[in-house]
Amino acid sequence: MTTAQHSIHVTSPSVRTQRQSAWKRALKRPEIGSVGGVILVFAFFSVMAPPFRQLAAFTTILYQSAVLGIPAVAVALLMIGGEFDLSAGVAVTTSSLCAAIFASRAFGSIWLGVALALLLSLGIGFLNGYLLIRTKLHSFLVTLSTFLMLQGLNIAVTKLITGNVATDDISNLPGFNVAHAIFASTLKFGGVSINIAIIYWLVFAIAATWVLLHTRFGNWIFAVGGQVDSARAVGIPVMRVKVGLFVLVGFAAWFTGMHMLFSYDTVQSGAGIGNELLYIASAVVGGCLLTGGYGSAIGSAFGAFIFGMTTEGVIYADWDPDWFQFFVGAMLLLATVFNGWLRYRASRGR
Repeated sequence: MTTAQHSIHVTSPSVRTQRQSAWKRALKRPEIGSVGGVILVFAFFSVMAPPFRQLAAFTTILYQSAVLGIPAVAVALLMIGGEFDLSAGVAVTTSSLCAAIFASRAFGSIWLGVALALLLSLGIGFLNGYLLIRTKLHSFLVTLSTFLMLQGLNIAVTKLITGNVATDDISNLPGFNVAHAIFASTLKFGGVSINIAIIYWLVFAIAATWVLLHTRFGNWIFAVGGQVDSARAVGIPVMRVKVGLFVLVGFAAWFTGMHMLFSYDTVQSGAGIGNELLYIASAVVGGCLLTGGYGSAIGSAFGAFIFGMTTEGVIYADWDPDWFQFFVGAMLLLATVFNGWLRYRASRGR
């Protein structure tokens, strides 16, 4: 065999090394497990529920994913920073209620209600972070307390002011049409209707990924979540980072709350309970560790997409909706085990 022939049939050691290195780098990415989950869940429901394969169904799936995914991006960053927020689900409802009640009962202006809701949501996030720092309690306990307080306040205050468990219809107030266009409009692309929440979700996920991977603040998030004492020793402002991450979750709760308000014109005061677990589950399925210091913002988007597919897949398959909760639990368990296995293989270099 000539030298030329030999070079055709034999892969050089350097090429094999490059392929192995690329494979190791892929395994080390936090979101790699969730990518596999997306493929498996999509294939499963494509077989079990034929309507799932239709384009109209896919846009609905993306919308369900976006409603979960916008808060999940912020929750993922918080988890990478080593903390939880169990109040995020009801905080979305709190923000919606605040905007609707102030707009309809106090000011008669949509934008004053939206602005006050933003201040309230940021304040809740700041309070969670401040209490965490001052009390030295685990964020699980701090935000569980906030969750219970907000849950009670949402219902009690709404009933006290409106005499009902829901807010007034705000669709006739000045400024509603503009606010609806910003937060809840539907866009047409080639005959396909796309809710603007989908676009916001993708923008937030990409922006958060860029912050994590290409900014100093992103490095700080990983540092305070992984080794908080070491981070403090090298001069990282741990308190400001953690409080800032809670405020970011507050902003995401406000944004999602405004979307829900201007989508449905009214708010049920008992809504949102349990969604915080879906936000956390999306982040974990996307590769975030419960212990902090590791994870991916774009991975949380894949996690939310998995749960969006599951929500609609169960419906299109005509199953009992209770199967969704089972599927969430099973997916969370499998993702945690699989992500751990991937990290083990990457560390072993196999």
